[in-house]
Amino acid sequence: MNKSKSNDIAGGQALIEGVMMRHGDKIASAVRAPNNEIVFQERHYVPLTKRYKILGILFIRGTITLFEMMFVGIKALMFSAEVALSEEEKKPKGWEMSLSFVISFTVAIFFFVVVPAFFFTQIKHHIDNLLLLNLLEGCIRLSIFLCFLASTLLLNDMRRVYMYHGAEHKTVFAWENGQELTVQNVKDFSTRHPRCGTSFILFVMLISIIVFSLLGRPDFIHRVFLKILLMPVIAGISYEAIRFTAKYSHSKLVQILSWPGLALQKITTREPDDSQIEVAIAAMKKVV
Repeated sequence: MNKSKSNDIAGGQALIEGVMMRHGDKIASAVRAPNNEIVFQERHYVPLTKRYKILGILFIRGTITLFEMMFVGIKALMFSAEVALSEEEKKPKGWEMSLSFVISFTVAIFFFVVVPAFFFTQIKHHIDNLLLLNLLEGCIRLSIFLCFLASTLLLNDMRRVYMYHGAEHKTVFAWENGQELTVQNVKDFSTRHPRCGTSFILFVMLISIIVFSLLGRPDFIHRVFLKILLMPVIAGISYEAIRFTAKYSHSKLVQILSWPGLALQKITTREPDDSQIEVAIAAMKKVV
């Protein structure tokens, strides 16, 4: 296998008993069925940023890519649920998955936008320093996020998803380093990757502190509205930050900047077993 180029990016996400990989215009999901077979779903998908040059502009491309990956990811999750669940288990219908996503998004807005904004309006008259005020609000948002992540470790199913997440990262690392994709080679790599979605979320939280500091001291309703309005902007900046850290990963400064996101992946990734690595490799081989 030829060593991958630094600008040749592959990535993916963990699924229910499986892994989805994406490289170029190829997307492949590999899922372990109850009978132990690996079932695949393959598709070609040309990103909007390639179809329309204007959408590939710096900062805009991050927001577009984020929404695209959410769409692709949901479809992959639906496929994995269909394959991985046994006949006795109730398999979610398309509308159930869509409703679940809407409810999850609404809950996320409440806890990560509404609650911190309410906290901000309660203390804004007691603190003069605007950056400190936003930093305190950011700490509330981060605390909620960490509590949520920690709570997922109580669920056996989520711990297995995190193991597949680790398998995905190890496999991507092996490919990026030009290694032959075998279970033994992949096992030698780290479960923590600087381009991970977990790191992206942390970048979003940190960058939002700076961006929201520019809003001044609006009332509660206006602050919630402006924060929702600025989400695409913050997502675009965070995407470029993740790309930058991945490109210059050997720089000491970048390693320091990447450390919080990598540390957070100690929660969202777990060491996979050989069978899980096998699934991740199978998905990767379909796209490279």
